[in-house]
Amino acid sequence: MIESDHPTQRLTGKVIVVTGAARGQGAAEAAALTRAGAQVVATDVRPEGDCRRLDVTSESDWAELAADLRKTYGHVHGLVNNAGVIQRDRLGAVRPEDFAHVHAVNATGPLLGIQHLAPLMPPGSSIVNVGSSAALTGYYPVAYTASKWALRGVSKVAAMELGPRGIRVNTVHPGYIETEMTAAATPAFRETTIRETPLGRSGTVDDIAPLVVFLLSDESAFITGAEIPVDGGFTAHGGVKSISDAMRPGTPDTQDAP
Repeated sequence: MIESDHPTQRLTGKVIVVTGAARGQGAAEAAALTRAGAQVVATDVRPEGDCRRLDVTSESDWAELAADLRKTYGHVHGLVNNAGVIQRDRLGAVRPEDFAHVHAVNATGPLLGIQHLAPLMPPGSSIVNVGSSAALTGYYPVAYTASKWALRGVSKVAAMELGPRGIRVNTVHPGYIETEMTAAATPAFRETTIRETPLGRSGTVDDIAPLVVFLLSDESAFITGAEIPVDGGFTAHGGVKSISDAMRPGTPDTQDAP
């Protein structure tokens, strides 16, 4: 559990669960939510620091978390489905078992989180699903791209189904964000991606976290079912094809992807 040092901020009194919070984007989101006054329950499959262990693909882990939250707090006011994995194989190479694993983490995990935590949510609560610019394009790592498209569907249905209960569900679509996940990309891949980004730079975790805070706050009380790219304009002009072409066999690296 992460304690707040700012009890007068806009998320005071709200209990918010963040998955994949041990490092990178999830850690930044958890920290920003804490600064805004929330009681953050940080989780990760590889727990570090204040994180509680949670395998998002495990229904029993979610059930145990929900029971503990009910006992400790009584309610949950927010969920950030941030945990995710990438698999970089292209269409002709991806194995069914890898395809299934990526979907289990990136799409089924958020579904399980919603199923188990939504019953604890009072009106005014908010769920933020973390998608990807891949979910808005035909991006070439097929398992990852398909899983993020699936998450879009989960989000839309959840917004419709939970709306009558006063629970909002929105999706944030990060572009190329500087994290451990993207650190393995070749310089050529990074440079090509930035060339396709109108703002001319990669993003940082601090470009994402403030939006997550806003979507979990009462300031976004009439926003649900929305999809918000945070990608420097990358998906606005359909530039993914040129990146895909640049990464085809015969180029320095065909396996990198954000």
